[in-house]
Amino acid sequence: MNEWKSVLKADQTDWLLEEENPSVRYFTLIDILGCSESDSEVKKARQEIMKAGAVPKIFGKQKSGGFWGKPEDFYIRSKYKGTVWSLILLAELGAGGEDERIRKACEFILENSQDRESGGFAYLGSSTGGGRHSAVVPCLTGNMVFSLIRLDYLEDPRTQRGIDWITKYQRFDDAVKEAPKSWPYEGKERCFGRHSCHMGVVKALKALAEIPPNKRSKAVKDTIAKGAEYLLAHHVYKRSHDLTQVSKPAWLRFDFPTMWNTDTLEILGILTKLGCKDPRMQDAINLVLSKQNNQGKWKLENTFNGRMLVSIEQKDKPSKWITLNALEALKGYYS
Repeated sequence: MNEWKSVLKADQTDWLLEEENPSVRYFTLIDILGCSESDSEVKKARQEIMKAGAVPKIFGKQKSGGFWGKPEDFYIRSKYKGTVWSLILLAELGAGGEDERIRKACEFILENSQDRESGGFAYLGSSTGGGRHSAVVPCLTGNMVFSLIRLDYLEDPRTQRGIDWITKYQRFDDAVKEAPKSWPYEGKERCFGRHSCHMGVVKALKALAEIPPNKRSKAVKDTIAKGAEYLLAHHVYKRSHDLTQVSKPAWLRFDFPTMWNTDTLEILGILTKLGCKDPRMQDAINLVLSKQNNQGKWKLENTFNGRMLVSIEQKDKPSKWITLNALEALKGYYS
């Protein structure tokens, strides 16, 4: 059952279960040990997330309207500290969606960022309400759908519209002859050029991976298959047309949270969560294994610390988050 642990230099599960970081403890119980949400220790850890650590610090800076900073600066001018970024961080940390403060934040984003016409999410608000139609982008849409699902909004019709946006509009182009020109593609070369933005693809798949398998529509399953094949064609982090080249060197350094960006470990985590065990993932798996130290821990190599409302661990130090994510990917690949 635990044969996958043979690739570890040491088993750090007990370290991850320490009560000092209730978020890591919670996800370790669920994803590494396979405990159910009804388990008493899981319930206790989920409750502690809301009481100790980063989550209450984030809530301490939330305004009464459910937003952070100025309401109109939910994405760009309050980058990493505005409402979009705080919501992503809360979702990553496992905050409980039943909390009224969470629900206020989700409602704020749905009212101010979601395009009422298409269901996608925009980086600017509209003067008539909702997100600006011309400002809808794929990475933000994926991140918001991921966050809403994590925060118990899966069944909300507005989240379902966000999922529909992904299945209808997200593209997986790999140097096609001509970039698409209709909305939402026109004028967004960086998102939808001849080669689709890697981050948009990753965040779309990250969102769809949060949908329980028994609740995935045919459109969702088809989009997952296309997105996974796109990432596998790139061997996770390489240039698909020249596999000797790395797409972006920064993707070789592991980060938490990744926010709009991505890295090899995040992509592997998404693929393995979707059940992928493809030989084209092996180089990426080997990269993860190469970064394990003799104690069976991984370091935080990139960080948005100093720009977010709270700092998450220390750069270049052993990281519980990176170690947890590495164990999840390795378990998914080797089990």
